[in-house]
Amino acid sequence: MKTSAGILLFKREKRNFFYFLVHPGGPFWKNKDLGAWSIPKGEAFENESLIERAISEFREETGKEISGEFIELKPVKQKAGKTVFAWALESDLETDGLYSNTINICWPPKSGKTLEIPEIDRWEWFESEEAKRKINPAQCDFIIQLEEMLNPE
Repeated sequence: MKTSAGILLFKREKRNFFYFLVHPGGPFWKNKDLGAWSIPKGEAFENESLIERAISEFREETGKEISGEFIELKPVKQKAGKTVFAWALESDLETDGLYSNTINICWPPKSGKTLEIPEIDRWEWFESEEAKRKINPAQCDFIIQLEEMLNPE
């Protein structure tokens, strides 16, 4: 089964948490919003360092380097069976000037035609409750885990 690794970037303003999420590019995702956003992440290869893959994917999908004190989160399994590993990092990031690598896809499906698209077409900060609605449902657990760690009741 496939494995991905990514970064849940967050910041705090007063008592509110904000999360940096990305929207996949291309015609399939064009009009999808709720549940379509994701943490910046990508597929990991066997025996590869997952944290290094996560940092590399962040750079590929935003054009920005990140570093700092990473908080390891418990992995989640998405609906299609992919396991996603994630690390949270508290940091701010200006969304102006971000850019994504491009990928080639077959479009329309099974047509044999190739279309070059940006892997990510939008980047945005969302307040916690909105982020939970926007993010892939399985990845919502990363937000819940982090908030439980940082706000123990």
